[in-house]
Amino acid sequence: MCSNNIFPPGSKTKKNTLKFVIDCTAPVDDKVLDVASFEKYLQDRIKIGNKTNVLAQNGVVITRDRTKLVIAFPSDLGFAKRQLKYLSKRYLKKQQLRDYLRVVAASKNTYEMRYFAISGNDEDEEEE
Repeated sequence: MCSNNIFPPGSKTKKNTLKFVIDCTAPVDDKVLDVASFEKYLQDRIKIGNKTNVLAQNGVVITRDRTKLVIAFPSDLGFAKRQLKYLSKRYLKKQQLRDYLRVVAASKNTYEMRYFAISGNDEDEEEE
């Protein structure tokens, strides 16, 4: 009577969905970054099982609002958050924005695009 199946026959298991968020609020408000083109870039380049353009077959959904991208996927897929940071940095480099923006982990499931902190007031104070 001992079976390898954890769940009794006929029971349905619920697939957990994980979500990663890329917050682009600062560059979008300054009209530096276009969220629609960034979403298209991610859809074309996210790899699952070393293959691109297989998001729909694996249940990966990318949604956007005005300033954020949400990537939702089944938990059993084994999708790496690090891949999103890598692709975000490549997109910024392609758009020639990498010198001004950086990708920072704001929380466990969120990346945020921030401007580099450049302080130009230090030189003025030293001269006085």
